[in-house]
Amino acid sequence: MVDVDLDSQQHVIRACRELDVKFIRLWFTDILGVLKSVAITVEDLEHALADGITFDGSSIEGFARRSESDMTVLPDPATFQVLPWRPRDNATARMFCDVLKADGTPFEGDPRNILKQQIRRATAAGLTCYVSPEIEFFYFRDQHGTEPIDAGGYFDLTPLDSGSDLRRETVLTLEEMGIPIVLSHHEAAPGQHEIDLRYTDMLTMADSIMTYRLVVKEVAMRHGVYATFMPKPRTDQNGSGMHLQLSLFRGEENIFSDPSSSNGLSPIGRQYMAGVLKHAPEMMLVSNQWVNSYRRIVPGFEAPTHATWSTSNHADLLRVPSHNPERPDTARIEFRVPDSAANPYLLFAATLAAGMQGIEAQYTLPAPFERSVGDASEAELATLDIAALPSSLGEAIPVFANSQLMKQALGEHIVESLVQNKRQEWDQFRREVTEYEVRRYLGNL
Repeated sequence: MVDVDLDSQQHVIRACRELDVKFIRLWFTDILGVLKSVAITVEDLEHALADGITFDGSSIEGFARRSESDMTVLPDPATFQVLPWRPRDNATARMFCDVLKADGTPFEGDPRNILKQQIRRATAAGLTCYVSPEIEFFYFRDQHGTEPIDAGGYFDLTPLDSGSDLRRETVLTLEEMGIPIVLSHHEAAPGQHEIDLRYTDMLTMADSIMTYRLVVKEVAMRHGVYATFMPKPRTDQNGSGMHLQLSLFRGEENIFSDPSSSNGLSPIGRQYMAGVLKHAPEMMLVSNQWVNSYRRIVPGFEAPTHATWSTSNHADLLRVPSHNPERPDTARIEFRVPDSAANPYLLFAATLAAGMQGIEAQYTLPAPFERSVGDASEAELATLDIAALPSSLGEAIPVFANSQLMKQALGEHIVESLVQNKRQEWDQFRREVTEYEVRRYLGNL
């Protein structure tokens, strides 16, 4: 059973009265990270907080078979927030939910529950993992094409960056919902933008990312613009990543920090990093779950293609950013392969499991590769035991399906459901005749 905080429930009920909340949207995600919602009125709030709302789980991707379809969403009162873009009179709020089975126990196919399990594992060891994501996306004129709304480049300002007002409104909306922002700027490609969320614990951040993606789209839609988190919408431009800044704390101490080491990273930090490095290929079906994800992971576009790390190369899988040695709390590692369309709950669960495995098994971090992988031969990479990452969804599926770590971290239900879904996606893609093939072959063959 899920523990119920009666004080938190009463706080939510009082807040609804004070803020004139009429509607509450109960949010959860399927295994692909697609946001799902059911709306209730404030009159049903007390019942929903106590007993949850029943729904048909067989209609949700990766959830239940029809014979066991009755499920319940139980709101988490700690996630209560009013939606600023809805009318203030008879306002609308949201809460994220945990998904329960008919007997009231947590559902093994709920991504939020899976992340909670991995967090409890770290908590049992006295550890808390903090994360700050750098999330990229595109603004296009509409959803029917890829014409960018601006001609800006990295860090450009008006008039080249006509999306600055959209970013400003998005940041203000997120902060009004209690989601603090580090910075925002124009990214490298025309129409590409980035907003970075201030670090917090993994569960709070996963909820924040789901809110972030909706807010970006809502603000864009209000201005007649289309925002997309598609990993690689344009062939000739960089794709959109979700780079994760990761650190591990024991109480108030950042145990990744060691000012005496050459890169400021402690032995535990190096072990955690070695775990993520070793198991990254197994995680690709979670960090990069779409056919289109692998269009981004190609040479020449600042995206990793091999399991390498360094302190400076932005095309590596992992990077150790420089930090002030007098600020040990800022020591961190950067995980650069995930894209902005990943399911954050499963991504964080898998990443945390890989890092903890590195610590528990005392993995050894290999030497950094401080130059471009493209400058090395296949023989040299093999000698250095540098593995290539899966280059397509088809390659990623069996690596994930055969991973014992992913089965332990995500559970058999999630692994089997995700593999089944992705095999269908890959089979559908393989049957498709692309524009490239028509353009390349039709006039010549």
